[in-house]
Amino acid sequence: MSIAYGRDLIRRRAVRWGIFVAVGLALAACGRFAYERREAWRSELESRCMSSGAVQMSRYVQRTNAINGPGGCGMDYPLRVAAQSHGAVSYSRPQTLACQMVPTVDRWIDNAVQPAAQRWLGATVVEVKAGSFACRGMVGGSRARMSEHAYGNALDVFAFVLNNGQTVVVRQDWRGDTREAGFLREVFIRACDHFTTVLGPGYNTFHYDHFHLDLARHDARWTRRVCRPRPETIQLPQLVPPTAGFGWGFGRQDNPIR
Repeated sequence: MSIAYGRDLIRRRAVRWGIFVAVGLALAACGRFAYERREAWRSELESRCMSSGAVQMSRYVQRTNAINGPGGCGMDYPLRVAAQSHGAVSYSRPQTLACQMVPTVDRWIDNAVQPAAQRWLGATVVEVKAGSFACRGMVGGSRARMSEHAYGNALDVFAFVLNNGQTVVVRQDWRGDTREAGFLREVFIRACDHFTTVLGPGYNTFHYDHFHLDLARHDARWTRRVCRPRPETIQLPQLVPPTAGFGWGFGRQDNPIR
């Protein structure tokens, strides 16, 4: 047997073993998720949200069929969301979200994202590049728990597109002493006031390029919040934002954000 033939045989066997291992892991994961059950509070929360009128159906937000499975994955009242804030901020592609996420994202955008964009960048956010529903487990977790994405209860934000054509990308703009970094850090910190889980760059290697926002139930009273990295460890760039002092009081050295 020639050396070349021997090497080719080894490569083919390695590929076969790699495929075998990958398929085995995937089947193991599917088997685990197949036995997961959706907690009762999720359906109750969705139902209360839908009946409260907090979300109005429109050309931007539409009901879709219930998603049941595999396992506990899914939602009773999934919403197809093409844009937030009454259509003012679109998604790069429509997102599938549970009802409670929609008004929460609206409040974050209206009360945190847009003011920060004006202060730091002198612009308005018109599009968010994001991801949402996915039936999978938590990435990087030490325990095999289902991700909040599996219930439409989470949003991953990768970038913001401004009305001047600029795109602020979490992966490349989070670090440094730039206005873009100031904007991203402020909206991250402010997200901790709206969501029960906020994860981003500096937490672990799995969140280096996006913000993870969700409404997970961390305790029975809904009081515990998880914000990583911790807001108090995040420093805003020492720059004077282009629209500082427009009445919000943030971004100035004599009036820190938190």
